[in-house]
Amino acid sequence: MDYAFTDAHEQIRENVSRLCAQFDDAYWLKKDKYGGFPEDFYRAIADAGWLGVAMPEEFGGAGLGVTEAALVMQTVAESGAALQGASAIHLNVFGPNPIVVFGTEEQKRRMLPPIIQGSVKGCFAVTEPNSGLNTTSLTTRAERNGNGYIVHGHKVWTSSAQVADKMLLIARTTPQDQCRRATDGLSLFYTDFDRKFIEVREIEKMGRKAVDSNQVFIDGLKVPLEDRIGEEGKGFQYLLHGLNPERVLIGAEAIGIGKLALKRAAQYAKERVVFGRPIGQNQAIQHPLAQNWMELEAANLMAFKAAWLYDNGKDCGAEANAAKYLGAQAGYNACLQAVMTHGGYGYAKEFHVERYLREVMICRIAPVSEQLILCFIAEKVLGLPKSY
Repeated sequence: MDYAFTDAHEQIRENVSRLCAQFDDAYWLKKDKYGGFPEDFYRAIADAGWLGVAMPEEFGGAGLGVTEAALVMQTVAESGAALQGASAIHLNVFGPNPIVVFGTEEQKRRMLPPIIQGSVKGCFAVTEPNSGLNTTSLTTRAERNGNGYIVHGHKVWTSSAQVADKMLLIARTTPQDQCRRATDGLSLFYTDFDRKFIEVREIEKMGRKAVDSNQVFIDGLKVPLEDRIGEEGKGFQYLLHGLNPERVLIGAEAIGIGKLALKRAAQYAKERVVFGRPIGQNQAIQHPLAQNWMELEAANLMAFKAAWLYDNGKDCGAEANAAKYLGAQAGYNACLQAVMTHGGYGYAKEFHVERYLREVMICRIAPVSEQLILCFIAEKVLGLPKSY
């Protein structure tokens, strides 16, 4: 076994870190206060070629794997950008996976280069208000109309819809009562975000203000046939193919935020003097931070094990889900302890750790709940009866 990153991996981390250093704490604090998509950060990442880290070389990508993508995303999060930075580029990095795997050559040539170049921004239109994680029950419908489809429906928690040019959309093309299985009859599209037929309403939320979350109302959107990915009715299977990489990236991002918070907390504990001694000399401060380090390192091993399995064509469902679960838990614990280590100052925005805690919460909630991950492990790994 070799747990060391290669020189090439370390170079990726160094280069991304150097780029992110241009966007300091003051930049992200301002974004957290006033919002607004971080366009200059997004542009810098795109111009450096990192949006295409895991995309095929023939379309302008770097042709690397999920391992390298996870390194990029973790480094972005750890730089101080946290999820405001990571979420701004997240969809470009993992979102095109169904196009790469199931798209036609014409679709790849047409769709992938603009994503890699950052000349288009996309959003992920999957979740609905009344379906949540039960994707098979979604009601957005795409009705066949000549050489295309007409879409009607309602999506929620759609990130970046305020600035999106394109969307990866899943909709029902065959009514569920006419399908043999609940997972049948759903189709996947990558198409224009045409605001003449789409209304977007932003959802105010507790963190990650720079990357908007929205309700999306679609009424009569025309989607050409050539924007459908793969066969009609098999969109759910195509969507599943991209879930494992997404879980790995979310886990890696949460770990990056946790490492950032831990570094801040340890530094503060060295410098903050109370009763004539640094608070970091007290075991009540030391021990929780030491535990945070161990949790983050263990979660990181799982994340990059899952990435290695995926990149080598091996089954990684359990490991990818575990990486998301453990990474989110470890990141959250480290952020919470960083706030507590700072005491009252941990509640002050100028020390940043409260922002990390607000943002890392997303990794525990999305894109799949901790409870469903536990159900997956219980059923698929331990062989226990399905509970839902």
